[in-house]
Amino acid sequence: MYGTRMRPGVERSIRHSPPATNDGDRELCLDRWRELPRRQVPPWPDPAEVAAVCATLGKMPPIVTPYEVDELRHRLAEVCEGRAFLLQGGDCAETFTGNTESHLLGTTRTLLQMAMAITYGGSVPVVKVARLAGQYGKPRSSATDSLGLPAYRGDIINARHPAESARAADPQRMIDAYANSAVAMNLIRAYPPDDLTDLEELYDDTYDLIRASPAGARYQVISGEIDRARGFVRAWGPSERHALRESKVYCSHEALVLEYDRALTRINDGRAYALSGHFLWVGERTRQLDHAHVDFVARIANPIGVKLGPAASPHAAIELCERLNPENLPGRLTLISRMGNRQVRDVFPAIVDKVTAAGAKVVWQCDPMHGNTEQSSHGFKTRRLDRVVDELLGYFDVHRSLGTHPGGVHVELTGENVTECLDGIRGVEDQHLPDRYETACDPRLNMRQSLELALLVAEILRG
Repeated sequence: MYGTRMRPGVERSIRHSPPATNDGDRELCLDRWRELPRRQVPPWPDPAEVAAVCATLGKMPPIVTPYEVDELRHRLAEVCEGRAFLLQGGDCAETFTGNTESHLLGTTRTLLQMAMAITYGGSVPVVKVARLAGQYGKPRSSATDSLGLPAYRGDIINARHPAESARAADPQRMIDAYANSAVAMNLIRAYPPDDLTDLEELYDDTYDLIRASPAGARYQVISGEIDRARGFVRAWGPSERHALRESKVYCSHEALVLEYDRALTRINDGRAYALSGHFLWVGERTRQLDHAHVDFVARIANPIGVKLGPAASPHAAIELCERLNPENLPGRLTLISRMGNRQVRDVFPAIVDKVTAAGAKVVWQCDPMHGNTEQSSHGFKTRRLDRVVDELLGYFDVHRSLGTHPGGVHVELTGENVTECLDGIRGVEDQHLPDRYETACDPRLNMRQSLELALLVAEILRG
């Protein structure tokens, strides 16, 4: 019928009765997204079961608190004003089986070590946000995979196992995602983030590998400064060491499975907080201005991000700023460029220039991973570290030329010694990819590659 056909790749939100709402929910129009076009709709088989699961989640304690969310927004305001740097990283897609103490601490420790290198090498405070405690959903470019099975959409929706029954979307998995996220967040809170043991491990193990690599000579000045900082830390008293350990790690995930994020949204002092995480972002595939995902995040108080690929226009970026941050609050909105190294220097400048000229207060962040994905000769999805680095350099070049603040980086990484991204430093070549290719979706930097990237950032920031 004329006027009702959707654009290709667009679906209407699943029609099911939402959980009971109160006056605050209705006043804030938190369920408006259900009436809008929506991409990446989970293929739930039973809307009634989805509603029942969401009603259960609506009664559960939140993963994070409104106070923490506001605290992060204030820290991101410092990034927006050029006084701090945002480091965001973690798994491409978390898995329930991978939600172990060793994996969580390995990823968090890597993030903290990267932050320490940037802080000491670049002389800038670092806001640390992990892709943890909620990153269980993944957008897909096709409804089916190479085997003809329904696509794996993340553990919050279906299972990775290649079988028809495993790939059926199961709403009960949202309960499992909640439980795993709560456990992960509790563990991250329980451990002192900037423990001195982590600092020692940075130098005694992995960093020695970097210094011995061909690229290591570039970082000798920075490494000398960090070595001197170690001496100062050793000389500190208990109160100074306690202050160092109090640095906080926040959690984040893509706002993809809106049923889940909406069920964990709570009203506090007249404002809606999506308490499934501190920071939520909207992906390149779901950032349409008049669609469900943008509408939902526009109504919550969390700091939010939006991915901008090479097809993004300066006008689209301005519209997103006006829609998502109408009060122009610093720290509320992060624009995450993911252009690919071949396009960042051509496409990104016009966007930064237009947004800056409009006076929009945003945190600029670079995701140098997603625009540089390719397929290896063995069929593995991979990324080349030199292309990742080149996009990051291009991102800094653009900001330097325009006099704007390069606010942060957003990378997929793990604290494990995986072989998923190619590099020419320690010999992760095409033939090595099968050795430890363990990601549930996209390739991640291993610990050494992550620290290499952090040292590069530190070198750039020091000017």
